[in-house]
Amino acid sequence: MVIIERIGFYFQTVLHLASDPVHLAILFGSVILGIIFGAMPGLTSTLGVALLTAMTYGMDTATAMICLLAIYVGGTYGGSYASILINIPGTAASAATALDGYPLACKGEGGRAIGLTTTASAIGTIISMLFLVSISPLISFFALQFTSFEFFLLAFFGIIISGTLTSPDLVIKGWIAGFLGLFLACVGRDMLQFYPRFTFGIPELDGGVEVVPVLIGAFGIPQIIQVLKDQFQIGETQKFQRILPEFGTIVRNIPRIIRSALIGVGIGSVPGIGEDIAAWVSYGAARNTSKHPERFGKGEITAVLSTEVANNACVGGAMIPLLNLGIPGSPPAAMLLGALMLHGVTPGPMITFEHPNFIIEVAAILLLASMAMWVVGMLLAKQVVKVLRIPTQIFMPIIGVLCIIGSYALGMNIFNLYLMLPVGIISYFLIEMGYPIAPLVIGVILGPMADENLRRALMVSQGSFMPVFTRPVALLLFLVIVWTVLSQFPLFKSFKDRLLAKIWPRRFRKSNKESSFSDNE
Repeated sequence: MVIIERIGFYFQTVLHLASDPVHLAILFGSVILGIIFGAMPGLTSTLGVALLTAMTYGMDTATAMICLLAIYVGGTYGGSYASILINIPGTAASAATALDGYPLACKGEGGRAIGLTTTASAIGTIISMLFLVSISPLISFFALQFTSFEFFLLAFFGIIISGTLTSPDLVIKGWIAGFLGLFLACVGRDMLQFYPRFTFGIPELDGGVEVVPVLIGAFGIPQIIQVLKDQFQIGETQKFQRILPEFGTIVRNIPRIIRSALIGVGIGSVPGIGEDIAAWVSYGAARNTSKHPERFGKGEITAVLSTEVANNACVGGAMIPLLNLGIPGSPPAAMLLGALMLHGVTPGPMITFEHPNFIIEVAAILLLASMAMWVVGMLLAKQVVKVLRIPTQIFMPIIGVLCIIGSYALGMNIFNLYLMLPVGIISYFLIEMGYPIAPLVIGVILGPMADENLRRALMVSQGSFMPVFTRPVALLLFLVIVWTVLSQFPLFKSFKDRLLAKIWPRRFRKSNKESSFSDNE
């Protein structure tokens, strides 16, 4: 009976949002803007969500979420245009699509490829929305068992795992970036005793470091500097004929689509990883299970479907830990966390009590955004692709102005600009040295949660850490963190290999033979 009521309320919410002309105009406008951000090399859905976050300050929560989720969905999909037509991934999430999308365009099948990626992206988003609705109650019930120690360990795990999985070379660089964000989150008066920390006598820092200027600075300024420095030249786009959805091809690939959607939802649920990892993992799974792996990289339509389903399914997957635990599953979800706090919505286990219908509303918006993305992709693809011909050197200064406006609009505070610029410049140099930025941003967002809950837990336990080892959930999180850290050391890896060789000798020998064979190749 409860399930039927939830389904009824869900469709009622969809109809209510779709019946408002203002909501529809914002929905389609944000999707188009997201597709443009995704299609332009150097721009991302993360930057789009960051720029619009401050601009939604005067909107009600529902309208703001329509705006931000629509640009998120559109930006994740829009990168496929540049990947397929000019072989320059518009976003990191679409890099895997370029491997087979561009060869298809060179064969004169660019329209077919875009039609299939449009449909696949919509399907991936819808499947992830179903998981969001069905899994959220279970996660909320589990999260209600958390105390301060569990919340601290959960936030700390989010920072550690983000640094571990997003580092391009050395894992310690990701951890350093995450702890740098954690330090920034400790600036200002603490929430328990109201004592100023690391303010250096600057009154504007008493309230702490604002999240939105840090987000815009960390993601916007480095991209502007990098694009202007590299001076991307956009070549002639591949011509494509009429875009057709090809539902027959979609039906024949349903098992692969479901597998890719599960990969996207699963990876999106892990804090801080993002859509690009989901796309590459799905591409690898499609190639490893294909009867003709030699076709991959030469224009295999299955590869394009798998990557686009996975990176868009990651959108709904990232919403699961964001809404139920307060931990963003991807960089754009980190921007959404800042936007939710800006609108008085605190994600976490209590969200179902404070805002009982909010998760249903988010799922309804994701459905509408996926439908709007499909309509725009089918009808306006040729017009949207013309944006690729705009010189990047002209477009980027406009983005710079939007970054300034977005940071200043939050409270009309000029100090936010003084904060945004140094954060952006430092982030640029960190990127140049191979440090990932996503852990820094997640550290800024999860820092207050980790700091406040650790200090509260130690006050309650009178400075003792013993509750970590006496509470099952806290002990499990602690062991996972220790395993994650130790697994990066060579000595521990060799010990793990010896242990596996004793437990599963046949399987271990087989995996070693396969790895040595691939190395010889």
